[in-house]
This record gives sequence, C-alpha cells and structure tokens, in this order.
Amino acid sequence: MNKPSLEIRDHTIFDGVIGKYFLKGIFWVWFKLAGWKAIGANQTGAGITIAAPHTSNWDVVYAMGAAILLDIKIYFSIKDSWCRKPVIGRIMMWLGAIPISREGGKQGQIAKITRFVDRHKDQRIFFLFTAEGTRGKVDQWKTGFYHLAKGTGLPIFLAKVDFRTKESGVFHSYQLTDDQADDIRAIQESYKKIQGKYPELQYPEYTGPLPELTEFDARILHTVYVAKGLVSRLDIAARLKAQQLSTTLLDYLVAKGVLEKTADPEPQYQLTFAGKGCLLHLFPVLPKAA
Repeated sequence: MNKPSLEIRDHTIFDGVIGKYFLKGIFWVWFKLAGWKAIGANQTGAGITIAAPHTSNWDVVYAMGAAILLDIKIYFSIKDSWCRKPVIGRIMMWLGAIPISREGGKQGQIAKITRFVDRHKDQRIFFLFTAEGTRGKVDQWKTGFYHLAKGTGLPIFLAKVDFRTKESGVFHSYQLTDDQADDIRAIQESYKKIQGKYPELQYPEYTGPLPELTEFDARILHTVYVAKGLVSRLDIAARLKAQQLSTTLLDYLVAKGVLEKTADPEPQYQLTFAGKGCLLHLFPVLPKAA
C-alpha cells in the first residue's frame, strides 16, 4: 500500500519568533563582526534557486544567515524517507525540507512545488538546489533545477556564498530561453567568478574575479546581448545613442574575453559566454532578448 504523499510544510524555522528575531539577531552580529554582507533584496516571489559553488558545510550556514536577514524562506529537497522518521523527520520538515519520493518522480516534485507556491503567492520563497550535488569534486552539474524551473514556470535565482568578497545571497534572476545548453553554459560562466571556501573543489573551475569594467563597458555588453548575433561598431554606437565608439574600446573588451570579433574588413562583435556570465553579475535582471 502506497503511503500518502508528504506536502511541503507551510511554517518553518524561517517563521515565528525564532527565525524573525532570535536567529536574525545572531546572524546580524555574526555578519557584522565577520565582514559578511547579505545580498539579493530585490528578488520577489518564488524561484528555483541554484546554490553554488558548494565546497563546504559553511555554505549552508552563510546561505541560511542571508535568507533570515533578508526575510526569505528557503526550502531544500531531501528523500521522503528521511521526513517520515519520528523525530528527525519533524526536524527536517521544520528546517524547510521538500520530501521527494521515487514514486512521484520529477512530475510529482513539480506538482508539489506548484501547489505550495499557489498557497503562498506573496511570499519570497527560494527552493534551493546544489547544482554540483556534493561538496566533493565533480565534472558536471545536475540539471534537475533546470527542468523544475521549466515545469513550474518559476525563474531561476542564482545564489552564491563568495568567500573572496564575503557576500551571500542571490545576485541574479535568470529567465530561461528555449536553449538549455546555452542557458546552463552562461549560468556556469557566471559561477567561475565566485570563490568557494575551497576553490580547488568547485565546478566549474574558479577563474578569478570579474574583469575590471567601467559602467560604460557594462552598457556595451548589455547592448550586444540585446542585439543578439553579430553587430558592427556603428550598430552598437547607435543603440547606445553615442556619437562615436572607438575600435580601441571594443578591442579592449575583446582582450578581456567578454566580446569576440570577426575578421576584417568589416569587423562585427558578439558576446562570448564569459561576457554573458559577467552580465549576470553586472545587471540584477536581464530582459529577454527581442
């Protein structure tokens, strides 16, 4: 006989006196003394949230701290069997567990999250998934988060715990396109600029901080992104409403690896995947390209 499905708990550690006052006070003092900052106050509603890179249990602590400081509820997936244990199960559900059973499969998980979001339309809720799936070294991401976002129609929130900048929280709300490979590669490029506690373990490989770009440089990248495909220097200048745009500036962005240029005699420019990754940090939300 099949056991009845467990639903996501409405009230968790993030509700009530403990989450709103006691824990918030502790994390406020901790972040202040340690020099950490909670980011991502602009994200609203619910989202499927990537938590990466994941190389240490400290990631969970700083992620929970940022969520509590910003009044965000976090939920995470766990095997249904854990949630049915007499004592541990109650604790896991109170901490924000999403009970997942093999019988329900991906469609069951999608339906469960959709029902929960329908009951809490006005709340800020992050359904957290570690794309690496483990703290150890891996050579690829698990893409379940992507299929859940597609199935539920929720945006993907990109969350980080960056031990270089001491920032924890969400840095982008990503709207999926119809190209899964392109989406995931662009998202992964953004995580190459985030340093985990143990960078040698993270995937994709940490390649150092963002390149130094001015506000105008960022506007050029955004313009090329919206234009899609290849665009000329004059096209970029026209979209920026700039009187002129030097090839020297564009060559600088090519040298930084965020733009690539076709061969002469009439060079055109397009965004590299590294450039797309930079954009996810430089702009909180990117509009869908027309």
